[in-house]
Amino acid sequence: MFGYIIWDVNPEIFSIGSFSVRWYGLLFASGFLIGQRIMTHIFRKEGLKESLLDSLLLTMVIATVIGARLGHFLFYEPEVLLKNPLQVITPPFAGLASHGATIGILLGLYIYARNKKMNFLWVVDRIVIGVALGGCFIRLGNLMNSEIVGKVTDVPWAFVFTRNFEFTQYPRHPAQLYEAIACFILCGLLFWIWNKRKTQTPQGLLLGIFLIWVFGLRFVFEFFKENQVAFENELTYNMGQILSIPAVLMGVMFLIHAFRVKGTKQEIFTDPTAEEENRSDSQPAKS
Repeated sequence: MFGYIIWDVNPEIFSIGSFSVRWYGLLFASGFLIGQRIMTHIFRKEGLKESLLDSLLLTMVIATVIGARLGHFLFYEPEVLLKNPLQVITPPFAGLASHGATIGILLGLYIYARNKKMNFLWVVDRIVIGVALGGCFIRLGNLMNSEIVGKVTDVPWAFVFTRNFEFTQYPRHPAQLYEAIACFILCGLLFWIWNKRKTQTPQGLLLGIFLIWVFGLRFVFEFFKENQVAFENELTYNMGQILSIPAVLMGVMFLIHAFRVKGTKQEIFTDPTAEEENRSDSQPAKS
């Protein structure tokens, strides 16, 4: 047992009466705040007004939470959704599905881009940089909660999750860390690609890489995890893997599109009037 990591972290940072601040909530919120700073940097470099970011942040928060909650109940607990649909928007928001969050974010950004008369793929290609970092923080939050644990293993970096009473005692894969590290690397890769190309980034490229990387690795990492719900034990592939397949295929489609439009002028706005209104006084960065 001396070769394993004993994980006995309290998920609460502190509490005052019935009110408590948890690591998961702090990390979840930090993902949005740091993502906002990343987008601020991108908007400045590409010569856009930062006033566009306020509604973008609001869109991301609402789309992520509602999408993740709906996805959780649709994919994992549909019977709860039918009995009590208000539970989707009722705190403490226990149960979030990344596949549902992805769908919610894409729909939310489509509405945002349409309202702002912006190119949808331009917006999504930039936002996935922050989303990748947010995914890292969320998985670290899962680690602090001792949830979404891996299968029993004898690798020297295995964790014993003493606070998870369902899967305690035995050393297990720290599957949350695997995904957190993968998302952190992806964030760096996407930012590097954007920073190198900026306005010349083929539209759909970063989104395609994001979908293939996140959900391709998600399919692999699921082999190291315990199933989240009982019905998955009867399936050849669990729900996370099944839902990852169309996401990867969608990513391939966006990559193909990106290579097709490579070298052509990429417009940020779909309306010249909107571009004039939302261009900052500074010039966009040259690639």
